[in-house]
Amino acid sequence: MKTNTFKKIAFLSLGIISTGNLFAQNKPEKAPSVPATDTYFGITVEDKYRNLEDLKNEQTLSWLKAQADYTNNILNSIPGKQTLIDELTSINDRVSEAISGLQIMEDGTYFYQKTTPKDQVAKLYKRNGLKGKETLIFDPQTLKGEAKDIFTISSFSPNKSGKLIAVNISKNGGEMSEMLLINVADNKILADKIDKLRFGNANWLNDDKSFLYAQSPTADIHDAKAQLNIVTKLHVVGHDVAQDKVIFSKAMYPELKIAEEEIPFMGYDVDSKILFLMSYSVNPNMKMFIAKGSDLNNAKISWKLLTDRKDEIKNFSFSDKDIYFFTSLNAPKFKVTKTSMANPNLATATLVIPEDKEANLNPITITKDGIFYTKTKNGIESKLFFTDFEGKKHSEIKTPKKSATIVLTSRGNKFSDLWVRTTGWTTKGERYKYDIKKNNFTREELSTITEYPEFENFEIEELMVKSYDGVEVPLSIIYKKGIKKDSNNPVLFYGYGAYGMSMSPSFNPSLLLWVERGGILAVAHVRGGGELGEKWHLDGQKSKKQNTWKDVIACTEYMIKEGYTNPAKTAIYSRSAGGILVGRAITERPDLYAVAIPGVGSMNTVRGENAPNGPANTPEFGTVKIEDEAKALIEMDSYLQLKEGVKYPATLTTAGFNDPRIIVWSPAKFAARLLEVNASKKPTLLKVDYEAGHFGGASKAKSYEEVADVLSFALWQVGHPDFQPKN
Repeated sequence: MKTNTFKKIAFLSLGIISTGNLFAQNKPEKAPSVPATDTYFGITVEDKYRNLEDLKNEQTLSWLKAQADYTNNILNSIPGKQTLIDELTSINDRVSEAISGLQIMEDGTYFYQKTTPKDQVAKLYKRNGLKGKETLIFDPQTLKGEAKDIFTISSFSPNKSGKLIAVNISKNGGEMSEMLLINVADNKILADKIDKLRFGNANWLNDDKSFLYAQSPTADIHDAKAQLNIVTKLHVVGHDVAQDKVIFSKAMYPELKIAEEEIPFMGYDVDSKILFLMSYSVNPNMKMFIAKGSDLNNAKISWKLLTDRKDEIKNFSFSDKDIYFFTSLNAPKFKVTKTSMANPNLATATLVIPEDKEANLNPITITKDGIFYTKTKNGIESKLFFTDFEGKKHSEIKTPKKSATIVLTSRGNKFSDLWVRTTGWTTKGERYKYDIKKNNFTREELSTITEYPEFENFEIEELMVKSYDGVEVPLSIIYKKGIKKDSNNPVLFYGYGAYGMSMSPSFNPSLLLWVERGGILAVAHVRGGGELGEKWHLDGQKSKKQNTWKDVIACTEYMIKEGYTNPAKTAIYSRSAGGILVGRAITERPDLYAVAIPGVGSMNTVRGENAPNGPANTPEFGTVKIEDEAKALIEMDSYLQLKEGVKYPATLTTAGFNDPRIIVWSPAKFAARLLEVNASKKPTLLKVDYEAGHFGGASKAKSYEEVADVLSFALWQVGHPDFQPKN
């Protein structure tokens, strides 16, 4: 499958909760403190726990471990947690085989990962076509490591013939991987092994025996410079990896002026034989250079700038003769333009799909027959369309079911094959193959068709709520039919608000278990996300970041005012950059929330640039080197906004020790400061997981435990009778 070269009950009142002696037993000491002081454009900032950034310090490591042990003891003592794990296991076990990462070769061979109920991690398989005989290629569990090590396949890449496959292997939920090469004919692992692979996989060339790959300078994910000097190398199968030639580094091409914080990625398209160089950061506007594939044979590649940041190109696709650009330039809800592949020139690109003022255009999918695309209104209602390659005639295609979210996949521009997946908040995705000649859909699932009767009796409300400044914010709420607005319903607020990412309706049994237990799930589509277009994203960025947490505060106030809930019943949860949403919501309005759960959250934004992943994130959050951005970083820093003597909600802060995206000290410093200043007697917990990275643990059992931790902690604190510790 071709993609771009570059390229988820009745409740009791809070008053009955009794912590008893639960927190008195084996409670660890407060964090060691060695304060530091910084001044940013005249603003003096005291950082009381700067010492926790030293992850080689024995005192720091001992405190983190003590917090982890203490928190695990507390979480494991919550009645009902195991029941949640059992339910998640049962839900998973209904699917006899779950398939992901499908890649379809030109000859029709399917490569994919598959997990069965008995598997803790996915294995790599192939088969000839949809119903062909299945063959196991690789089981990562056969790899040897330490007793607790869990290996997973983070990515895989077959060469064009499908005879060789490069498989990236990660350990314990981490993202630093090692590449293995497998001969598909006999499943033998070749001697070629490549390490220090933080990003991407093998990008095969047309000769079918060589590929490009990006390598980090170190395997230490805690190294602040781990992402600053990534190089692209060329490997020929069977040759000594140590002798692989560096094809690109910043030092080799100073004339391209790639900034220190930007990460260069090279790619090669086997059909067009074009080389691409992307200057990557979290800025979605692409800075892209191109060159002829034959330049790989030259001493130096002749790069030509095709798109710059000012062009606002977010994505690109190929037909057999043109390059199509997905852009927000003068089109905040996006448009598509094209230029010829033979002589690409953005200045003369022609319009193919115009902007729709009412709905967001999504990135296109190209087949042999033309261009398929979707439009989404308010992030929650999608429609499917088709046009010819010139964009002269557009038509809507009615999908089998009205859908909140539509995802398209194809085999690229050489084939007519198109698959359409439709999904919603309470409905599992349904996969259909579309026949353009017959204009019909055929259900074609890769995995087992499964029913979820426990989620059928749910209702969905899609609302628009006025924020503090009068701007209307989409709010999706899911609850059991017949729920009463008696101000006594537990509500779990969930949001994100960063990078222009939309909280599109998706089927998430983990969060639906909250609803199944009588709670309300409230998804706030706050600014910083992409639900209402690029302007919605920019209005939650840098100096406007306050809109992100003020929007979720407004949604919380609305639901309290309308009688859905009360402050003793509200929980707020998010992960990663969503930690800003959670942390600043409770530091600005601690009175509104009973529970807060920032998962692997960005809690110390002022110090972000001192973390490995920080420099690449400055386009989204800002830099301390620019005055207004430094002030914004201080304002969005949850750690710095904690105040002495304030009664904060019950808080479960989590961190992954193997996390290269949000380094462990960011949530740890927040938890340490909260432990020091919190005037309430509610639990303040820090869970440090030593077998997990940014996206959690590697095994299914680990992922179930993580979900159960979040839900059981929140249900305990909002008073659910099944989750109250006996003591």
